Amino acid sequence: MSSSARKKVLAIVLAGGEGKRLMPLTADRAKPAVPFAGIYRLIDFALSNVVNSGYLKVVVLTQYKSHSLDRHVTQTWRMSTLLGNYVTPVPAQQRVGKHWYLGSADAIFQSLNLIKDEKPDIVVVVGADHVYRMDFAQMVDQHVESGAACTVAAIRQPIGMADQFGVIDVHPEAPSRIRDFLEKPTDPVGLPDSPGEVLASMGNYVFDADALVDAVTRDATTTGSKHDMGGDIVPAFVRRSQAGVYDYKDNVVPGATDRDKGYWRDVGTLGSYYAAHMDVVSPLPVFNLYNFDWPIYTSYGPQPPVKVVQGAGGVPGVTDEAVLSPGVVVTGGQVRRSVLSPACWVDSGADVSGSVLLNGVIIGAGAVVRDAILDKNVVVPAGARIGVDPEEDLARGLIVQDGLTVMGKDQQLPR
Repeated sequence: MSSSARKKVLAIVLAGGEGKRLMPLTADRAKPAVPFAGIYRLIDFALSNVVNSGYLKVVVLTQYKSHSLDRHVTQTWRMSTLLGNYVTPVPAQQRVGKHWYLGSADAIFQSLNLIKDEKPDIVVVVGADHVYRMDFAQMVDQHVESGAACTVAAIRQPIGMADQFGVIDVHPEAPSRIRDFLEKPTDPVGLPDSPGEVLASMGNYVFDADALVDAVTRDATTTGSKHDMGGDIVPAFVRRSQAGVYDYKDNVVPGATDRDKGYWRDVGTLGSYYAAHMDVVSPLPVFNLYNFDWPIYTSYGPQPPVKVVQGAGGVPGVTDEAVLSPGVVVTGGQVRRSVLSPACWVDSGADVSGSVLLNGVIIGAGAVVRDAILDKNVVVPAGARIGVDPEEDLARGLIVQDGLTVMGKDQQLPR
């Protein structure tokens, strides 16, 4: 039996992210509610990891434009109330003053009633907007055995990318203990066993419950604090020599392949969001959605099966390197290296390549869509071109960024 087997664990998912860098996809929804890989929302990955780890008491702290996120969580993530299990979205409630969450640590401080009610021994705190698989039970085991009050999950990154992350500096003689927490350093020291790499924080943490309560309570009255888990709470544990690190490379997820083991993507920009989709559609996917030993759970409603048929004049429907969700119809069009979400329609002679289409997008006959992200319910008129000529797209008021053309939810293409 593992050392943590009898520990009572509460999972807190931080889902209040605004996601400004993902605009226009976050114009009408919180970042964790952004669709991904056709049928999922970003939060499904965090929640699936938590429940697959055996933790079935989960609170989701929401704030920014949370309606679609709340709806998805409450309709999809049903647990057995008989056994006392739950996944509950908790909105910001101004419990301690007339202000909304000031940061991720303040979100937990304002929600301490949840910890008080549940009385856990251990609190697992995870972000809600990364794409990965992880067994948190293995991290909790290490946390309990180490005696640390706080453990930070970290992924190895090339030392040249250190200035993009919160970097964990470890004790050379005790590499599981954190010596310093550096925010986007320009002169980091490599790891004792790999000088060309650093450990970057993944935004996932394990705490002794009483230590977390004490830390966020103290932080709430600390002048100058940004009330951030990574920026303020973890460094406070580091200063008291109470912080450990969990190396993501040690995490073994059932069903993982050599190719997708250790996959983790922060999809915080349009470019990284698009790149993660291309990871999914490649013939040997870098991220394997078909690992049935560690499923990603979701709900996409009562959609019919995919249909690929001839179009007008017997033009065949052609698909390759395509992820097609339920409800998709390709009638005489071509879909290559693309992800189509539920209820998308590609009409005769249309050509979609290197693109991500969210729910209900319609591509008219003969239209061409290349290197594009089209949000829900966008209608591309017959014969129109998107992503073919960036200058033309800009002139029509479309967003062109990172080599992509992006249209927001319900956006109309100017005539």
